[in-house]
Amino acid sequence: MSHIHPYDRFVSFIEQTISPLAGRLGQQKYIQAIRDGFIAALPFMIVGSFLLVFIFPPFSSETQWGFARAWLDFSSTYQTQLLLPFQLSMGLMTLFISVGIGASLARQNGLDPVTTGLLCLMAFMLVAAPVKDGQISMQYFSGQGIFTALLTAIYASELYAWLKRNNITIKLPPQVPTGVARSFEVLIPVLVIILTLHPLNLFLESTTGMILPEAIMSLIKPLVSASDTLPAMLLAILLCQILWFAGIHGALIVTGIMNPFWMANLSENQAAMAAGEPMTHIFLQGFWDHYLLIGGVGSTLPLAFLLLRSKAIHLRTIGKMGLVPGLFNINEPILFGAPVIMNPVFFVPFMLVPMINATLAWFALDFDLVARVVSLTPWTTPGPIGASWAANWAISPVVMSLLCMCSAAVMYYPFLKAYERTLLKQESAEQNPEMATADLAPVR
Repeated sequence: MSHIHPYDRFVSFIEQTISPLAGRLGQQKYIQAIRDGFIAALPFMIVGSFLLVFIFPPFSSETQWGFARAWLDFSSTYQTQLLLPFQLSMGLMTLFISVGIGASLARQNGLDPVTTGLLCLMAFMLVAAPVKDGQISMQYFSGQGIFTALLTAIYASELYAWLKRNNITIKLPPQVPTGVARSFEVLIPVLVIILTLHPLNLFLESTTGMILPEAIMSLIKPLVSASDTLPAMLLAILLCQILWFAGIHGALIVTGIMNPFWMANLSENQAAMAAGEPMTHIFLQGFWDHYLLIGGVGSTLPLAFLLLRSKAIHLRTIGKMGLVPGLFNINEPILFGAPVIMNPVFFVPFMLVPMINATLAWFALDFDLVARVVSLTPWTTPGPIGASWAANWAISPVVMSLLCMCSAAVMYYPFLKAYERTLLKQESAEQNPEMATADLAPVR
């Protein structure tokens, strides 16, 4: 009976069980739509977050330095005016996300993206925009309404698709222009959405005193709280790393699931910052990107620096190719060139590096040694810079990011040296036959 190595059994388990499941999950239409919705809203949210820096400058309120004092006084005097662009970008994230999800599901269902996106926007506004004294409340347009936006967008787009599949639409003659025909086609879906969501919202309000977004948040709140814990973070990282090690883009799947929770918690941190209160949430996208994925998944930027000094020609070459992209968190040259993916030598550090760094960073933020995330940053921002930007340009996140890089380098180093020795033996074996041939060549 042949002996199967435990690593081979593990790889076989990933290939036969985890990979097909992850593949199906990644292709699931609603996860794809939610991911597309967040990507569509991302530019508005990044710019909105960046504006927080101008509203809340990174200086002590007691500072007497002329430039800092002038900035603080200016932002304090005109805070209402400065907040407007933030409120109309980050503060309206659910509106952008609703349209983005609707457009994505429309493409998957063969519908018009613009019409479906607007239908989803109306569905969300119908339940999340109460009018009082002629004014619309914006309370649920930011993170508090994120889950309502997801559910209403899915409901509205799928209802439209179902009605169209079953020919429950108003059809005009072919001679009518396409735009006009489409407007009449969507009349029945608009009517059905109003007749279902509005009475539901009124019923909830009369029986519980809460409108739909408030009721959904009260149900989801334990799950949102659980998402901002160390065990939840470690589980998310482990899933991401295992999938990536199998060659599947695990970060897309994990961030697709975590984005709604991150946005809800980010909104609360920003509200606390604006009110001058302590921020409560730790595990947000800025934490994920700039402490756990420094240089890309697995925190491979330190590994790229180590590869530059490798004695093996192959690894040195990969280090040169991967360093510059790695500075911007693009590490495919390292992952597939070294390779790290499906390489048993790198399995242990690839799993442990982000998990250990996550634990270190978590406790550093939990003990208030490091400033917490209040801004959304582009994932391509270099680690230390992005960490500072995400925390309103505080210095402590830079130190934390550099410590995570040093920790990653220390953990990768012994495994890299072991892999390097193997490659050097292979390079030596490839060169020896050529040397032997040269020795046997006739002297002219």
